[in-house]
Amino acid sequence: MKTQPTSETETLDLNLPPNTMAQNLIQTLVNNYRNNQLVSVKDKLGIDDAHSIHFDLKTLKKFIDDIETLASENNPEAKTEDLGIRFYYAAYPNLENWDIMNGMPIGMEYAEKHTLIMVPTIKKQDENGEILSYDFNPIHSNGQMLAMASSRNAGASLDVVCQNHGALIPPDSTKTELF
Repeated sequence: MKTQPTSETETLDLNLPPNTMAQNLIQTLVNNYRNNQLVSVKDKLGIDDAHSIHFDLKTLKKFIDDIETLASENNPEAKTEDLGIRFYYAAYPNLENWDIMNGMPIGMEYAEKHTLIMVPTIKKQDENGEILSYDFNPIHSNGQMLAMASSRNAGASLDVVCQNHGALIPPDSTKTELF
């Protein structure tokens, strides 16, 4: 099944019904992950990895607001309809390398578990005229938007607007999960 792209000219219609999926389809997809990727991580790496992550709405809304606010302040040409969020799969370091987490409010029980890191994106035209969603950092300006993909190999170390660390299960309790 091929996904359908969203039209660039569509506006958000708040009167549309919410997006839904059948419960049995959700369960099948969750089972596929647990029976394949999660089992593979356990068998090949010996890691009892997390199988879900939770972010409260307040955290997500603040992150979205931060992106919109910083983009408009530092990049006035940025339009809300051009902004998005990319979810990167990531993994916390092992205990031997936990010192890189200094200053982060994340406990050692998260060592080696996967997580998600959300990074802002902005639609820009590439050299061939195609409109693509590039990772970008809305806290930097210089009269142009910083497309981080173009500086990937520049070795720059700077703070990037992102959201990480939701409640991973495990180590958090599974009793609240439906799937």
